[in-house]
Amino acid sequence: MAPVPPPETHQHTTNSPTNIHSRTMSKVTVVGSGNWGSVAAKLIASNTLHLPSFHDEVRMWVFEETLPSGEKLTDAINQSNENVKYLPGIKLGKNVVADPDIVNAVKDATMLVFVTPHQFMEGICRRLVGKIKEGVEAISLIKGMEVKMEGPCMISSLISEQLGVNCCVLMGANIANEIAVEKFSEATVGYKADKAIAEKWVQLFSTPYFMVAAVQDVEGVELCGTLKNVVALAAGFVDGLDMGNNTKAAIMRIGLREMRAFSKLLFSSVKDNTFFESCGVADLITTCLGGRNRKVAEAFAKNGGKRSFDDLEAEMLQGQKLQGVSTAKEVYEVLSYRGWLELFPLFATVHEICIGRLPPSAIVEYTGHKPNLALVECSAQLY
Repeated sequence: MAPVPPPETHQHTTNSPTNIHSRTMSKVTVVGSGNWGSVAAKLIASNTLHLPSFHDEVRMWVFEETLPSGEKLTDAINQSNENVKYLPGIKLGKNVVADPDIVNAVKDATMLVFVTPHQFMEGICRRLVGKIKEGVEAISLIKGMEVKMEGPCMISSLISEQLGVNCCVLMGANIANEIAVEKFSEATVGYKADKAIAEKWVQLFSTPYFMVAAVQDVEGVELCGTLKNVVALAAGFVDGLDMGNNTKAAIMRIGLREMRAFSKLLFSSVKDNTFFESCGVADLITTCLGGRNRKVAEAFAKNGGKRSFDDLEAEMLQGQKLQGVSTAKEVYEVLSYRGWLELFPLFATVHEICIGRLPPSAIVEYTGHKPNLALVECSAQLY
């Protein structure tokens, strides 16, 4: 019998377990580096260090900016191990590498995490066509949608169609600054068909303080994350006008009902149970209590609608972007095109307040439209 080669020889043979393992290890890139993108990178990086099926390094694409000090943002992140502009004081993990070149950031990735303002995603996808590896899996943490002549396009669908990849979504009651300091939170992964891939995303994001569950309802999960920002604007108007908690609770309840009805009108596959996951009622509650959309809408109402959302966003958010105002406009376009405006008085009213057609106080005037709310219920059951 021939002698068994020493271990060193085994490690360099073509079919060695080490080489096979190396080829099957997943490599993650986070596309986006704002407040939530930086927190996502932190969560992921803490897991890739101890999960043997993942490469340690997590790339994070950064839209390059020059800081007041004259230093490039990417250099500052890589030297200090924190996003000094969008998540100051929080260490991301030494295995997070900021990269200002999006093509270079994604070239070796097998798992892409998209977390940018939704209005930038079409341009980002165009830049990445033909630049990613075959068989890449994607997940969107983006709350918003694109509206085209043929109808609404969810961001996960945009990613799937333009890049030819499977795309899950992750949504939930996730105010980034609270997760950054490791306060307990939950999230929901929505997937289409492949539960194994969904579980891999669950594994990648889960930590003792961030509990993730998967549901087979990608459209329902994504629409929850998208539409709750519109309801949060309404909650902010209520706060800005000092209308009290009873009014705010009513707005949230009616908003949840419109979220469910709108989602089911667009996609008959949407499941009622999804609205009881973290992505649904929990995300709605936390966003209406403490999110940036609520905060800026409160200031808008206190100013009687006389200062624009653009001005308030620039003043209050230091470079972060609102999603609710643009989403309200996109939802309104869908409602108008399909003749559904009367079915969704809250959604319609929020947009009309945002553009100055109605005063902030109009947010409660729609509540007299009881027949409309009944029609919403009927419509949701018909589709």
